[in-house]
Amino acid sequence: MATLKSEDERLHALKQLRLLDTPPAESFDRITRMASQLFDLPIAAISLTDSDRQWFKSRVGVDHWTIPRDRAPCAEVADTSGSLVIPDLMEHPSYRGSLLARSGIRFYAGAPLTTREGFCLGAMCVLGPEPRQVSQQEQAVLIDLAAMVMAQVELQHAFGRVDAITGLPNRHQLLEDLHDQAATGNGGLRHLALVEVMDALKMSDALRVLGVGVIEDLMREATRVISSNLGLSTQVYHVGAAQFAWIVPSFHGEAMFEDRLGNLAGTLHNHLSSAPVRIALNPVIGVAPLAVGQHLAEDAIRMAHNAAQEARLTGHSVSTYSMVADDHHRRRFRLLSDMRTALVSGQELSLVYQPRIALSTGDCIGAEALLRWQHPELGAVSPGEFIPLVEQTDLAGPLTAWVMAEAIRQIVAWRNMAIDLAISVNVSVANLDQSEFATDLIGQLRKAGIRPSAFEIEVTESALIKNRMHVEEQLRAIRSAGIRVAIDDFGTGYSSLSYLRHLPADLVKIDQSFVRDLADDPKGQTLVRHLIEMSRGLGFRVVAEGVEDGQAYEILRAWQCEEAQGYWMSPPLAPADLQHWLTTRVSSRNEAA
Repeated sequence: MATLKSEDERLHALKQLRLLDTPPAESFDRITRMASQLFDLPIAAISLTDSDRQWFKSRVGVDHWTIPRDRAPCAEVADTSGSLVIPDLMEHPSYRGSLLARSGIRFYAGAPLTTREGFCLGAMCVLGPEPRQVSQQEQAVLIDLAAMVMAQVELQHAFGRVDAITGLPNRHQLLEDLHDQAATGNGGLRHLALVEVMDALKMSDALRVLGVGVIEDLMREATRVISSNLGLSTQVYHVGAAQFAWIVPSFHGEAMFEDRLGNLAGTLHNHLSSAPVRIALNPVIGVAPLAVGQHLAEDAIRMAHNAAQEARLTGHSVSTYSMVADDHHRRRFRLLSDMRTALVSGQELSLVYQPRIALSTGDCIGAEALLRWQHPELGAVSPGEFIPLVEQTDLAGPLTAWVMAEAIRQIVAWRNMAIDLAISVNVSVANLDQSEFATDLIGQLRKAGIRPSAFEIEVTESALIKNRMHVEEQLRAIRSAGIRVAIDDFGTGYSSLSYLRHLPADLVKIDQSFVRDLADDPKGQTLVRHLIEMSRGLGFRVVAEGVEDGQAYEILRAWQCEEAQGYWMSPPLAPADLQHWLTTRVSSRNEAA
C-alpha cells in the first residue's frame, strides 16, 4: 500500500487532471473497444482509482460507472504502479470474495495509467467470465493501450486549458467551468478568491535579475502551498503570471473567512520568502461575489483582481470587493487606455510653463514644463492622478518623449521670438532605464539647433537611488553634453550625505512642502536654511519650489537661495500667456525704474 504522503500526492495529481465524473468521450471509448476486441473479452474499462472508489472513464460490457475501491484489482494496480494479471479471481485469496468475483468475473488483467511524474491514476483493464492466461505479447499490448490512454489524457489536459508550469487549469478553464455551472443550473451565490503572490513590478524585476527558471520554481512551490492549504476538494486555477484563484461556496461568518485567507497569505509569505533564492514577496488576496449564471465570469475575475490590488494599496493581506474601489480601478484602467489614444492624436495633451525667478535680480531665467491632459469626456485630469499610473507602464517612455519633443519645439518657437528661457522637463526612473535616453536627448537638441544649456532635466531623489549605477551613467552623459540636471523634490527622499557629494547634478529644487508655510514655521525655516547652506556648500545651485507669499520670497533671498518658483510670482501658464506675462513684467519693472 502506498504511504499516506504519496497517496495524497497521487490523488492530487488525479484531481488536477479533472477526469473524474466527466461525460463519456469517444477518444477514450475507442481505446476501450479496441482492448475488448484485441483480447476477445466482453469487458474492458479505463478505471481511475479515487480515494474510496473505482470510477470508469470509459467502459465496455459494464452497466455501472463506479465500484468500491476495497478489494478492487485496479486499486492494487494504483497502489503498486505495476501490471496485474489474475487468471482466476475465485482462486485468488484476496479477490475470491470481491464484488467482481461475486458478480461472475473470473479473469482480470490491468496495466497502470502512469503520469510523466510517476503517479498511477488507475488501470487500463480487461475482464472476462472465464479463467484464462495472458501471453507476453498480450501483456505488451495492454501496456501499449494504457500508454495510448495516457497520451490522450495529456493531450486533452494540455489543449489550451492547463498551465504548463504549475499543471493547474488556467484562466480559460475557470471561465469554461463557470459557464458550464451556469448552463447546468448549478447556480447560487459563491465567492471567487484570487491570490496575487507578487505584484507585476516585482515580477518584472525578478524576471530580469533572476531569470525565468527561478520564477517558475516559485510558482510551482506556490501551487503546492495553496493546494495543500485548501485541500484536495478545492480546485485551484492559475489565472495570471503570479495569480491563483478558486471558487468558494457560500459561507457564514465573513470575519472568520477573511481570517482563514489572511492565514493563507501569511503562510505563502513565510514559506516562499524562505526559499533558497529569496525574493521580497507580499501575497495579497481579493474576494469578489460570484452569482453563477448572473455575474459574468470575466467580471468576477476582474473584481477579485481589483480587490487584491486594493489590499496591496491599503497594506492589508485580504480585501473584499468594493464598488467604490472598483470604480476607482475602472477609472485608472480607462486613463491608461485613453492615454495611448491621446499620445497618438496629440490633441488632448499640452504643456504649461511655470516661470523660475533669479532671486538676486528678479529676472525670469527659465520655466518648468508641466504636462496637462484635457480628456474629451472626463475633462481636465490632474497630473497627480495620471502620471503615477503611466510611470508603472510602458507608456512612461513615449509620454516623456512627447513632453521633451514639445518642449524643444517651444524653445525653438520662443527663440525665433527673441525669448531666451531655459526649460526644465521631469523624467522618471523608467525613462533613465532606457539605454538610449541620453543619446536620444542630445541628438534631438543638436538637430533642433538648441544650445544644451537651454534644456534641463529634473529627476527625483528616489529615481537617483534606484538602479544607481545605470542612472548615474546616463546623467553623466547628459551633463557632459552641457545639459543641466536638477534633483527634484529635494529633502523628501533618502539621500545620504556621502551620496550627495558625488551626485551627478547641477542644482537641487527644495520641495514645496518645506517652503509653502515658511514664514510661520520656525522649525521649517531651520530645515530650509540648512538645506540651502548644505546644497550650496556641495556646489549645487538651489531652487525653492512652492513660493506663495512675499515673506517666503524675501526670506529665501536673504538666505542666498538662487532661484524661486511658485504662485506668488506666477502660476503655470500656456505659452501665449507666458509671453504676455514676460512682456508685462518687463514693462512694470521699467516703469518702476
